[in-house]
Amino acid sequence: MMSEGPVSEKQRYLILDALRGFALMGIALANFPEFALWTFLSPEDQAAMGTGGIDLVVRFFLYMLVDGKFYTIFSLLFGVGFSLFLQRHSVSRFLRRMVILAAIGFCHLMFIWSGDILLLYAVGGMLLPLFFRLKDKVLLLIAVLLIILPVGLDALTEFAGVDFAGPFYDLWWREAHAQGITEENFAGWLRDADSYPKMLAFLMQGACERMWEFVSGHRLPRVLGLFILGYLIGKHRLYVRLSEMPMAKWLDYCILYAIPTSMLYAWSACNGHPWGLTVHSLLYTLSVIPAAFSYILGFCVAYQHTPSCYKFFPMMAFTGRMALSNYIGQSLIGIVLFYGIGFGLGTSFGLVFVILTALAVFVLQTYLSRLWLSRFLFGPLEWLWRLLTYGRYFPIRR
Repeated sequence: MMSEGPVSEKQRYLILDALRGFALMGIALANFPEFALWTFLSPEDQAAMGTGGIDLVVRFFLYMLVDGKFYTIFSLLFGVGFSLFLQRHSVSRFLRRMVILAAIGFCHLMFIWSGDILLLYAVGGMLLPLFFRLKDKVLLLIAVLLIILPVGLDALTEFAGVDFAGPFYDLWWREAHAQGITEENFAGWLRDADSYPKMLAFLMQGACERMWEFVSGHRLPRVLGLFILGYLIGKHRLYVRLSEMPMAKWLDYCILYAIPTSMLYAWSACNGHPWGLTVHSLLYTLSVIPAAFSYILGFCVAYQHTPSCYKFFPMMAFTGRMALSNYIGQSLIGIVLFYGIGFGLGTSFGLVFVILTALAVFVLQTYLSRLWLSRFLFGPLEWLWRLLTYGRYFPIRR
């Protein structure tokens, strides 16, 4: 019998919430160089900063250890969450939930930050019911094919001249020029934006840029493939069967494979893809997936062998339970710190300080999440998402 309400606290799984919090930390590390506008600077301007030398090392390790890995974990966890939701609710309610997520993502993209991922997740989620009735082996095959499909699409671009993203690139720069944004003032626009209308002008062209990034990076098939893998993990409840699986052995294999492939990918990314787009795309796929599973397996092994009195995992779980609020919250903090309508610190710091700032923000969010959840049942955006999904009121206070 299907439930008519959200999952209660007693029905939650600590390992999933803690992993979600861990993924959110990695997403902060990946996103804050953009919040701080460091990513938009030219290589010459980046090198001219006081930390220019060490920033090169930090950049390499970001590509090696962070880029793509935590977004992969987050996508897998979304798939697990979808399976949990569909065990209790109808497909129609699931689709309603995705429509609401799309609305939240659209507002985030258009009015707060151009790097939104929620809208893409919502579109991928809407496609997921197409696969529910397929057998597990077929689902696994489809997931693998979707994950490697971007490599083939990049090969078509490189060797056959098929430009999937060209129209979106042209649209992006038409909108940018219409707003008075050029390559010369691009990096400093948001730093100098001392009013919301000026910031909004950047967000308008930023939304077009984000669409170009999604198409040029072939994000949708990859995300959908990860959703299907997460759905299979959730369907078979692997998160409650950790002791049944040789995770330490799997972890060894993943690490041995992930380290060299991730180093090659980082070298390619830092040196302008010297082996070509297709090889770079292949290295991304061959490094990101095993690296993400290395993090997941390592996290689960540590969780199994950690004394119950140790507070790391419960603290991570507080952040994970408020993942939507904290994800949007990182964008708001980034605006306050780095944009002209806030403190205007964008382009002022090297990458090493940006990463330290991201870690400090995540620690702050962890303690604020614990404080919030000691008084309330849901995060503010989680509560709103539930309220709109079920179409009725739920108490938020404890």
